Amino acid sequence: MKKTYLIVLLTLVASVTLVSQNLVNNGTLENWDNASTPTSWDVFDNIAQESTTVYEGTYSAAQTSDDASQKFRQDVYNIIGGQEYVISYYYLDNSTSARTRIWSYWMEDGTYLDDNAEELRPSTYSEENPDWQHYSVTLTAPLNANEFRFDVRTYKQDGTYGGTIYFDDFSVSGDVVVYPEPSNYPTMFTATANGLSIDLSWDESVGDQLPTGYLVLGEKTSKALFDVPVDGTPVDNDLDWSDNKVSVNVSYGSGGYTFDGLETNGSYSFTIYPFTNSGSNIDYKTDGTAPTADATTSNISVINSETFDMDLGSWTGYNVTGDQMWEWADFGNPPGCAKASGYDGSPIENEDWLISPELDLEGYTNITLGFDHARNFASNDGLFVMISTDYDGSSDPNTATWENLTASFTFPDQGSWTFIDAGIKDISSFASDATYIAFVYNSTTSDASTWEVDNIEVLGVLGTGISSNIESIVSVYPNPASDVLNIELEENSSVRLISLTGKVVMVSELVTGKNTLDVQQLPKGMYIVETKTKSGIISARKVSVK
Repeated sequence: MKKTYLIVLLTLVASVTLVSQNLVNNGTLENWDNASTPTSWDVFDNIAQESTTVYEGTYSAAQTSDDASQKFRQDVYNIIGGQEYVISYYYLDNSTSARTRIWSYWMEDGTYLDDNAEELRPSTYSEENPDWQHYSVTLTAPLNANEFRFDVRTYKQDGTYGGTIYFDDFSVSGDVVVYPEPSNYPTMFTATANGLSIDLSWDESVGDQLPTGYLVLGEKTSKALFDVPVDGTPVDNDLDWSDNKVSVNVSYGSGGYTFDGLETNGSYSFTIYPFTNSGSNIDYKTDGTAPTADATTSNISVINSETFDMDLGSWTGYNVTGDQMWEWADFGNPPGCAKASGYDGSPIENEDWLISPELDLEGYTNITLGFDHARNFASNDGLFVMISTDYDGSSDPNTATWENLTASFTFPDQGSWTFIDAGIKDISSFASDATYIAFVYNSTTSDASTWEVDNIEVLGVLGTGISSNIESIVSVYPNPASDVLNIELEENSSVRLISLTGKVVMVSELVTGKNTLDVQQLPKGMYIVETKTKSGIISARKVSVK
């Protein structure tokens, strides 16, 4: 989600300020279960109770650096989205073999949010100073945040460790201010389809009372009947389209929101309600007419989509040289990515491939490849994006013929942990029934970058298109299906069931009228039902098998 910008008017008709409170449990570190366990803290690597070097009170926490980073962490609950908080703690770094920084996140039900990265996850470390230092920043919690992971870390310095950093007086505090209802709706509310995404945009609400944020409602229909929100009852984020309805809370100042991964050739409607406050104090503007907008997605199909949520997913690592290889890491947006690094105390020579599943691209046109990535340390040298139509799927990839696509994508000039959109490459000329895509990582004994890849998408237009020929399929049901799938046709057709990896899993000949396919043996997931008439008209529908 984009950064939140909350404008607070100085002259309001009415407002109520509640008492500020510290949400960190045992933030003063006065309570300890034992000499190495501070009460109520979740993670406390190499922590010891300290009674001599203290900012105030009786105790502080002393953390000793080691070869790996050491964490000191507490998950803070009861965060209210849209509320302003002061995040504060004290630290003392007077060691040449230890350094520290904050590495914290806003969270929604345990999931990291990217907001305020500059303040909460800085690139700089502490420097030696004989005096206590105070970290303090005032931030507005993202609208969907309900937790804060307060995490500070201690690192080795210049290759040496064993030094000590001291911490004391952690605080996350804020006042709750209740504002009147927003004065006006946003204007110029539009929906624009972009492949299988729809971009919403609007001009911000104006007037005496500006909103805290907006509630955006969506329905998968061209004639939506939206549920009007009720004051005092927040509407939670719900991005599951299975009931054809979604809702999302967007911060004031963002000016837009994008819905991704929508269905092919789908009609969608949206509306937007500005609101102030949050929780039981939320106040929606519902008088007058809320703006609405509609859009229809294109006939693009998802051939392969990999977000690396929990592991490497459908992609496979192949190690050619070196001890390191592609692995899963908890980074990216959303968290989860594929990561390659040839550094282990020093740069090490490596050649490692991250290879897609076999992609059946026959029958598709306008096929594109896109991904997000981040690169830090060393340079872009040795990082390649490759494609092959003769790889066997299991051998050393160097035995196959690969075309180099690297120059078609944007790479970070300067290393950072910020993920960027690498751009889009048309790969239609490589369409075959067994196409493979690979990310190739190389490092040397003098140059070892870290490469993180996320949100890989291979998209294509199936056959002659879906939207103009959809009438050749009368209906596909039930959806989702578990045992059988019924397909009603207006004329005799052949049918293919295609997984989202592009693999054809079933082929059959169907007749005019009702046909039944047995899908009990298919893996759970989403499939494309593609039919082709004797005259060559290709049509498709998406169906879920559970």
